Amino acid sequence: MALTVAGMGYFVAAILAACKFLIARRAPLPSFTPGVTLLKSLKGLDPGMIEGFRSHCRQSYAGKYELLFGVASLDDPAVAAVQQLQREFPEHAIRLIECPARLGTNGKVSTLAQLAPHARYDFLLINDSDITVSPRYLERVMAHFVPVPEEAGKAQPQVGLVTALYRGRAHGTLPSRLEALGIATDFQPSVLLAKWIEGGLHYGLGSTLAVRREALNKIGGLIPIVDHLADDYELGSRVFQAGYRVALSAEPVETSVPAYGWRAFADHQLRWARTVRDARPWGYVGLIFTHGLAWALLNVVASGMSLLSLWLLALSFFLRLTLAMTAGAKVLGDRQVLPGLWLLPLRDLVALGLWAAGFAGNTIVWRGQRFILQKGKLHKAGESISR
Repeated sequence: MALTVAGMGYFVAAILAACKFLIARRAPLPSFTPGVTLLKSLKGLDPGMIEGFRSHCRQSYAGKYELLFGVASLDDPAVAAVQQLQREFPEHAIRLIECPARLGTNGKVSTLAQLAPHARYDFLLINDSDITVSPRYLERVMAHFVPVPEEAGKAQPQVGLVTALYRGRAHGTLPSRLEALGIATDFQPSVLLAKWIEGGLHYGLGSTLAVRREALNKIGGLIPIVDHLADDYELGSRVFQAGYRVALSAEPVETSVPAYGWRAFADHQLRWARTVRDARPWGYVGLIFTHGLAWALLNVVASGMSLLSLWLLALSFFLRLTLAMTAGAKVLGDRQVLPGLWLLPLRDLVALGLWAAGFAGNTIVWRGQRFILQKGKLHKAGESISR
């Protein structure tokens, strides 16, 4: 019962954080359109990938921009998708670059580190291969980098990195729908609440990592995070620690959620869970209070369906629905949320079990390979790890 009540408190706080974000994003953004290089690390074909590429070429952006795609081998199936994009948009600067060196255990960052020296511009934007964006994406992201004037003779921290919220587009299977629902109604609200409580974001999200080259150079580039699993978190955290601000764009993007089976779904969710636990251990423990609806359902069973437990369940479900509609439907514009509301009890019970399983080891499965996660770094399962 105590956890149920605490979960209801979390729902209220997250709803307020989402409302605060909705109000703040009404403010007009300044016009700032510097040249920007978009970097994408590719490996294989993802659902909806080519349409995501096209969306990056349909920007209503007044400044110049280019797209750099990196592959470990020119035999990769993704090469054909990039070549198709080059044919469809000959007016854009689109380059495909082979990045054969394996610089660390994180193959994506290894490719990005080899791409970065080819960038023409002083602002770099990294996002995942399956991201789809609106025509005003670059305009709204880059506006956050407008130089901050000095106030009362004191220099204000400049924005060093801009990140963005995202929604998931499910593909058919129930596990895929559960993951997309969790992204919109659980993970993204927790980001908004963390931003409110901590007075700003101190990390990045892989959906968008737009960074000043000056800030990237100051933290040693991408090479220092080439063995880290949570490269987005690490990049944002290091830029923040270097004295820059991390801004959250009001422009949500869309990621593609594969048509998972249950095993692949569990592997992916456990990878997320153990990554968060490794990066923010006390924050991960605190997630116990975010599973309010699951605790309310378990409280009904534990109390023998007492009237009080049923009343708490009804109130908890109402707050959970309100959070889902505020964060998922209004903040993210996710049209899958409303038809999927009936899945929330199942999704939240599964999420509680996966959260508990996140404590039971530090092994993760990533792209079919097993790794040991320790202090943010990846080690292939079976190799010795120095402490």
